[in-house]
Formats: sequence, structure tokens, C-alpha cells
Amino acid sequence: MTMTSVGDPLVGQVLDGRYQITSRLARGGMATVYEAVDTRLTRTVAVKVMHVGLGDDAEFARKFDREARAAARLSHPCVVSVFDQGQAVLDGHTVRPYIVMEHVGGPTLRDVILREAPMAPARALEIFEPVLSALAAAHDAGLVHRDVKPENVLFSDRGQVKVADFGLAKAVSSQTSTATQGLLIGTVSYLPPELVLSGRADARSDVYSAGVVLFELLTGRKPHTGETPIQVAYAHVHNDVPAPSTVNRSGRIPPYLDALVTGATARDADHRPHDARVLLTQVRRVRAALRDGVVDDPELTQDLSVLRTQPVDADAEPTQLVSAPALPRPDETLPRADAPATAGPGPAHAEPVRPTAAFAPPPVVPVAPRPSAAERAAVQRERQARKRRRGWLAVLLVLLLTTLALLAGWYLTEGRFTTAPALTRMSRADAERVASQAGLDLRVDEAYSESVPSGAVISTQPGPGAKVVDGGQIDAVVSRGPERYPVPTLVGLSRAAAVAALTNARLSPGEVTEEWSASVPVGTVTAASSEPGARVKAETVVALTVSKGPKPVKIADWTGKPADDAVAALRKAGFAVAVSTANSDEVPADRVLSQSPAKGSGQKGDEVEVVRSLGPVLVTVPNVRAMGVRAAEKVMREAGFRTRVQAAAVNYIGVGFVVSTGPKIRSQAPKGSTITLYVV
Repeated sequence: MTMTSVGDPLVGQVLDGRYQITSRLARGGMATVYEAVDTRLTRTVAVKVMHVGLGDDAEFARKFDREARAAARLSHPCVVSVFDQGQAVLDGHTVRPYIVMEHVGGPTLRDVILREAPMAPARALEIFEPVLSALAAAHDAGLVHRDVKPENVLFSDRGQVKVADFGLAKAVSSQTSTATQGLLIGTVSYLPPELVLSGRADARSDVYSAGVVLFELLTGRKPHTGETPIQVAYAHVHNDVPAPSTVNRSGRIPPYLDALVTGATARDADHRPHDARVLLTQVRRVRAALRDGVVDDPELTQDLSVLRTQPVDADAEPTQLVSAPALPRPDETLPRADAPATAGPGPAHAEPVRPTAAFAPPPVVPVAPRPSAAERAAVQRERQARKRRRGWLAVLLVLLLTTLALLAGWYLTEGRFTTAPALTRMSRADAERVASQAGLDLRVDEAYSESVPSGAVISTQPGPGAKVVDGGQIDAVVSRGPERYPVPTLVGLSRAAAVAALTNARLSPGEVTEEWSASVPVGTVTAASSEPGARVKAETVVALTVSKGPKPVKIADWTGKPADDAVAALRKAGFAVAVSTANSDEVPADRVLSQSPAKGSGQKGDEVEVVRSLGPVLVTVPNVRAMGVRAAEKVMREAGFRTRVQAAAVNYIGVGFVVSTGPKIRSQAPKGSTITLYVV
């Protein structure tokens, strides 16, 4: 959850020339966490900067550096990674140690508790197990957290649980020359008693704090409260953490979960699990019981319970023996209840009282004769013999109880357990037979496997060699063989239908190639990269080939070219050619006068119209022989010709009569052409 950064002097600054502070995320008792950008690697990080005063001591800087390096060596998926550490000098003199960590963008466990607690046991342990896994990894590496609390448990954007601030509390607790002197490091609600009393912490201290966190997940409240932090710390030292079921009375918390919490939060560190690895094993046993719906398991409860002795209260007053008052003799007098007190004793001031049964003297018992010395010696010997017999009986009883205790301890730790057999790679029938011989039940789930043959065991939980309660259960995962799915028939489907068929078959549509097809409609699948019915892995990529329809054919422009050539070429290209004719004064006969379409492209079988030119219109030259020039010219004009007058080559006498024409009379000539009139 992002906090406001208004007025924070660090926002906008660059630490060590590398980490540019962009905003403030949270502020705690020892440090402030900022979101920053690592300008060298261009990634978002979280920078935890110690408060003013924590970096002035050279010894603290050395220990802070050592603890930060130790935390950086801790590599675990549930641990917030430490990338870098350093000391920023601000204002020329103020030293601020800082740690650069992995940026986790989700909420803290505190946010989840406020939203969900009290949680169901299964949900609480689902969150709690990764926290223990991180602590177990740290304890295996010899690193103690010392400040386990919900604020140090983060959730990533993908819901992964991560624990932060390993080793920081130890470094800060070593600082004695600052304002933190005399304060307990760690949130007081989660402090183990030994840290309050001696200031020393080990792996069992983290176990205690983690147990308090689990209590809070189950109940929605802290186990100890007070008006001041010292009152809460005093409660951790002097009061046991109550069983969660006494606070959360929903009836959902079984006794063995109560035992888990009270065992982890025992005030005596010797009564807790040795470290988080042991507690993690216990949590997994409890989760298995919850998954199986076990309401009560006395044996599991006994395993997780803590043997406690009742402490003696030093402030209690010793028990006093009060003697009964002596009975009065018959001749004595008792004061009356209503008689006034007097200053002096004497019968003059007392009323005689008649003895009653309540104050009657004891009956007279006859006195036995005193035993002789021999009798007394015999009695003494008998008394000593009885003492010796009681001594031997006591010894035998101690031996018997010791033997029973040893047998009970052996049974609880070893005797009631058997060793889980190795079942991997066995067939299901063989695994069930071996498990039955070991006195165990086998629960089988199935899963796909690329390496284990179908019907063979892939893995078991618990694994081979682990302890299992005699008569208990082993969960086995049996192989279903490689995960394969049949390729559906795709050819003939539309492109969209083929993609849907591949998705439904758990396969992935691959590259789509388009090709021309004279016989397949546009958008229809013509081929696929895998044969139909072939069994392939999930998400296998199948490429598709889709029809683009018939390939278009280019139409050439034959206008003005020989008509016969045009018809032949167009028919060869696959077109149907329709030929018509028309006269043209411009286009010679037998050439293409026009074409439709004149150019572009089409499909085979399309029709192309070609107009063959017949040349110009021919008109018969009229007979104008022996006519005068003017009369002949008029006749020619009416026939559609132009005229030209030329003297005959021979016999020209100048009389102006037409003797012949060119072209000749009654021949065919193009309309509008020029006719030569030869005159004499």
C-alpha cells in the first residue's frame, strides 16, 4: 500500500548515484521503505533507509553490513531477495544506512488479517506454511530473523508469500549510542519471553513469534494486550498464549491445531520445536489431517502437545495448620453469647452452663497393659520389615513406571511409525501390494508424465524412507502416460472454425498461409501441418493453409492489333471471347477496334468482348462521265465523296466535261474519300 510522499526529503534523490527514490511506501519504527528505480539495471526495487541516528556509529555500520551480506546469501522463493546495501550521506554529514531489496507490489499479511481474520484453519495454514518455509531456510543457513510479524510478510502481485527483513533486527539491536538504546527490537506483540528477559534470541524465538502470527490468523486478535508496550511484554513472560479455540469458538479449530499453536508459543524455549524446520513438519502433518477431514486425532494432539509443569507461585502465602480449640471440662463455664464483656476473669461474671452432648467428655477407654521389651523389639522389627518392603515396592514401581514411560516414548516417537516404502516406477498394482504389506493405505491420483510409463507411480507423499503412522496413508501420483491430444480434421473448415477446433483440442493455431485455388472457396482450409487423428502434445502448434480462391488472370489490351491474334491469345488464357464487327475510319480492317474489358484481370471462364474492325464504309462511285465539272462535283458530294478536278492526260481540249474518275466509276471507295475527276 503506497503512502503519501509529500514532504519527504528523500523522494527525488539518487542514492550512491544509482537508486532514484520515486515514492515512499511505508514507515516503521526503525526505517522507511521507498520505491526506487535502479538506474543501472532499469528495474524497480524497494529501498529500506534507516532512520536518522542509526548510522552514526562505526560499529553499527560494520554489523549492519555483515547482517545485510548474510541476508543477501539467503536464496529462497519465499524470501524477499536482498540486492545491495550501502550508506547514503545526506546534507553532507547525515549517514543513512540502506538496503536494496526485491520490490513486492502486493499487500502485507497485516492487510490480509484485517480483511479475512479470523480465518478457517485450512486458509490460515495455507498462508502460514510458506512463511515457515522461508524461516526454515534461514535457520538451516544459521540465520535468525528476530522480527517475525505480519508487517514483514508480503504478498506479490501473483499471490506468492514472501518474508522480508532477515538479519535487520540483529544489526539494529547492536546499536547502543542512538535513540533506540534501551528499546526492544521487534514488535512487542510478537516478542518471545527470552528476548524480553535476556535480550538473546535463537531459532526457537522465531518459532514463538511465528506461533503468535498463526494464533492471530486463526482468531483475528493478538494473544496478549495491554495499555503500554511493557505490559504486553510482561504478559509474554508471565502468561501462556491461550489455545485458539478458546478465543475463536466457531468449532472449526480441532484439538491438534490448538496443540500446534500452544506448543510453538510455549514460554519455555526448550518446550518449543527446535527450529522452523521442525515446526514446518508439524504444520504439514496438521494440514494433511485437515485435508482428510479429521476432527480429532488424540495421537497427533499428543505428539504436538507440550509437557508443562505447574509453576509454584512465590508470592502465595504458605498453608497454616490451625488447631481446633480444646473442649471444656464439664465443670468449666462458657460465656453466654449475649453476655457483656468484662474486664476481669472469674466465676462471678460467668453463668454456669449445663454440659450438653456437644461438650461431653470423651468416653473412658480402658488402658492396655504396657508391652514387654521383647514385644517392643518384635514390633520394631516388623516395622522395619514393612519399611523395607515398601522400599522395594517403591523401587519396583519406579522401574515399572520408567519402563512404561520408555515404552510410551518409544511408541510415540518410533513404535507407532513405519517407514514409507519406495513405490516410484512401480505399477499401480505392485504399489498397492507393497503399501498393503507395509500396513499402509494407498490413495491414488493420476497425472500426465513425459518420462514415467503409463500406469507407473510418479511420486509419493510422504516420500520413500519418511515416517508414517502405522496404518496411515500414502498419496501416490500414477502416470497417465504422455499428455497427447488428437489433431481434429481441419481441411474443409473455415479459418475461424479451424482455429476454434484447435483451441478446443488444447492445440495452438500456428501460421496461416494463403494460396490460390480454383476449386476451394475463399477462406476455406486446404491443408494443415499435422495429419488429422495424429496424437500430439498439448499446445502443439498446427499451421494452416487457407484458400484465396481462383488465381486472377491478367487481361491484355489488344486494341489496334490483329483481331485473329487477339482472339487466339484470350482464349488460350482461359477467357470466353465474343467477337463482333464494326466499321472504322481510323482502325484498319481485321484489327481490334475495341475490347471489353480492355485491361485488368479476371478469372478463367470470364467473357471478353472483341470488336473486329471492318475498315471504313464503302460507297459505289457514281457515273458522272460526260457531265460538266460542276454537275459531277454535286453528284459526288451527294454520294459522300470529296472531289478533285484534274485534266485528262491526253486529248485535253478545255471544254470541261468529265471523261473518267479515279477510282473508277461503279467501283467501291471509302465514304468521304476524294474522287479525282478527269476532264477534257
